[in-house]
Parts: sequence; C-alpha cells; structure tokens
Amino acid sequence: MKKVLLTGLLVGYTLAAQAGDYGTVKSEGARYAPVFKVNSTPKLHSSIALIYDQQTQTPLYTKKPDALAPIASITKLMTAMVVLDAHQSLDDEISIDVADIDTLKGTHSRLRIGMTFTRSELLKLALMASENRAASALARSYPGGRDAAVAAMNAKARELGMYNTRFLDPTGLNSDNVSTARDLVKMVAAAHNYSLIHQYTTTASHTVDGWGGRDLRFNNTNPLVRNAKWEIGVSKTGFINEAGRCLVMEAKINQRPVIIVLLDSWGKSTRIGDANRIKKWMESSIARTTRRG
Repeated sequence: MKKVLLTGLLVGYTLAAQAGDYGTVKSEGARYAPVFKVNSTPKLHSSIALIYDQQTQTPLYTKKPDALAPIASITKLMTAMVVLDAHQSLDDEISIDVADIDTLKGTHSRLRIGMTFTRSELLKLALMASENRAASALARSYPGGRDAAVAAMNAKARELGMYNTRFLDPTGLNSDNVSTARDLVKMVAAAHNYSLIHQYTTTASHTVDGWGGRDLRFNNTNPLVRNAKWEIGVSKTGFINEAGRCLVMEAKINQRPVIIVLLDSWGKSTRIGDANRIKKWMESSIARTTRRG
C-alpha cells in the first residue's frame, strides 16, 4: 500500500509540475489525485534543474529542462566514456604536454609540463578533481588524437539520444559545449554503467607524485561525496563564467534512485544547497506518504 501511495505521489506531482499547475492534474494524469499542495515544491535557485526518478522513468521536477546551456566540466563525463570505450590500457603512461595548457580561459593547473601519469590516474584526476590538463591529455592520447576524441564524444551523444548536445573540446572550457538538462539525464544514466566512472567521481581525494618526490593531493570538487548522508553513484561539477556553477549526480534518496541536474547556479554554494534541498524535499515527501499509509 505504501509503495502504491508513493508512486501516486511522485507521478501525480510530476504531471502537475509539467502542466504548470500544482493544484490540478490534467489530461493523462487525470486518474491521479492531486497529492501535492501548492507549496510542496523544492525551492531551487539554479536557473535550470531536473530531478529524474529512475524507477518510474519520469521527471519529478523540471525547471527549463530543454533550455540549451553551456555545461562546463560536466563535459568530462563524456570524455571519460569515450576514453573507456576505446579500451586503451589504463596502465599506459602519458606525459602532460604544452598542448594541454589552457589557452582559452587561462586556468591554473598543478599538473606541470613533463609530469607523467597512467591513463587511469588521469581519468581519476579529470573526473574527481576536474583537472583540465588531465582531460586534455586523455583526448590527445586517444586513437586519432584530440579531434577524433571530440568526434567520438559527439557520436556517443547521438547514440544516447542526446540530440541537443554538442561538444567542441574534451574539457568543457569551451562555452560552445552545450546541452540541456533532459539530455544530461541520459548522459549521467549512461555514465553510471561504467564502474570506473562511479569509482572515480565519488572518490573523496587522491594523491599523486609531484616534482621532487612531493605529494600532490587533489580533492573532489563535490563536497557531498564526503557526506555520509548521501549515497552517490555518479557525480560531476562544472564551472566557467558562461555556464555558472553546475552539478549532475546519480544518487539514492531513501533507496530511490534519482538523477539530479543543476545548471547555471551563480552563488558559490547554490548547487550544493539545491542538492540538499532536493534531498530534504524528497525525504519529507516520502515521510508524509508513509504516515498516510
């Protein structure tokens, strides 16, 4: 009985939210009773947002889900997928090259020219620490080089049905790397099928050898992976001025798998705050339903 009520709760809210009228369920949703009150919505500050229920395959909440926007380092999830699809040895050593320097935005990196890492380490640094030079080196060492890697990223996007997505570079520094929240749900769902992407995007920190035997410690750009209250399967942040602060995650909230997409958050902590508001909103909604059951 509880499960039926919860499904009705979530689906009923979804249909109402999509209709733009939280007090009335329209058209095909007419058979569901309106179970959410007008004020029962997550108060999100990100310009674009989507909460997707993987069990029912429906959105629980949408805010401009089809708006085209720069996605910054969210790009690196696709870079990682095509690199892993190429089945190159993860133990191959790759040196950071002058070609990996960011001449577009002038971003800083602690990965110096000449430092050498395994492909596995570069993947981890690109995904958990959002290291641009790591992502660039991965694409540069892809079969056929950087252009072939970017072509593979766009082909993968089409394969996944991400028809409103375009990649021009493997790092996300190019503001013409664009997508929609609805497309990014598909990318996150696909990324979750890669065990290494799950492992690396949820790694809290990683230490590598620097010059002179000095350790370089890198932390995950998403502090929620260090929060025991969160059960995260895939995580990726992004930021450039044109994109604002972005966050995508696959997570379980009260054992319910969801994909969260938050784009164009301008406050430094807004995307993390929005994620926590989503968690609280879902948990309180489930709690209300359980009490009714």
